[in-house]
Amino acid sequence: MDWTVFKLISWTETYFTRHQIDSPRLTAEILLGFCLGVRRLDLYLQHDRPLEKQELTRFKTLIQRRKNHEPVAYITGEKGFFESSFQVGPGVLIPRPDTETLVTTALSVLDEIPRNPQKILELGVGSGAIVISLAKAHPEHLFFAGDISRIALDAARKNAAREKEIGTIHFFNGSWFAPLTTGPFFDVIVSNPPYIPTEDIFGLAPEIRDHEPRSALDGGHDGLTCIRELVTHAGDFLVPGGQLLLEMGFDQKADVTALAKACPQFDQINIVQDLAGQNRVAQLKKKLIKFFVFDIHVRIFIRSV
Repeated sequence: MDWTVFKLISWTETYFTRHQIDSPRLTAEILLGFCLGVRRLDLYLQHDRPLEKQELTRFKTLIQRRKNHEPVAYITGEKGFFESSFQVGPGVLIPRPDTETLVTTALSVLDEIPRNPQKILELGVGSGAIVISLAKAHPEHLFFAGDISRIALDAARKNAAREKEIGTIHFFNGSWFAPLTTGPFFDVIVSNPPYIPTEDIFGLAPEIRDHEPRSALDGGHDGLTCIRELVTHAGDFLVPGGQLLLEMGFDQKADVTALAKACPQFDQINIVQDLAGQNRVAQLKKKLIKFFVFDIHVRIFIRSV
């Protein structure tokens, strides 16, 4: 029997359904399109095309990888996010649609600040999806992005290099604020930190639990270990009136608000909801200093990687 494009899609959909793979039809189309190097729509324009032997062999390998719950983004090596596509692989957190709320919130903030160029810092850069999206929208600003994972930094650098029109991004290696010299330097700090409580990690889908980097997911016993670090120290690095934007869990509003209120440097707290109506981004604004009549020259030191 000749295995045509249509027959393979139908058979793979049934196979994935039997093995409880999410979105079985869509996954079959994505993997077959990736295997053949064509768009999903083109699969149906050539639905009666038989696959060659080597194509079948390759597709069977992809099917087995997905059956073992390897994320589709790791199999194809790319994930779409905020009008762009980013290269991802093992050791790099896969960008989520929910995180686009963090990007849109940051863009709104950048549009409101008159000073140019603005200085934006992302901590926990991962694939670079957030900072690159911001740098594409506002290439006139200066961007800084750090991560403790060299694997993630390498992916972020490669993704930035793929873009033709993008602002300057300075990447650095280190844990949160540790590589930076304290001083009011940044207009905006953004982060999608780990915020899943440790005990909840084991209940995640195997695609996430068994494949994505735990260091990018595990937020400690209460899910707030990294958020607490960021809220506590961000004020030391923000200019007066600067803002800290944090992605958080939908059920963490009360805890994050309490952390922000306990930090005297912030006087405005706003919670932004995602498209599903879930609490998703904490927006904290540092107090303005009145009668600021002298100049401050601040230098930032970043350890070489």
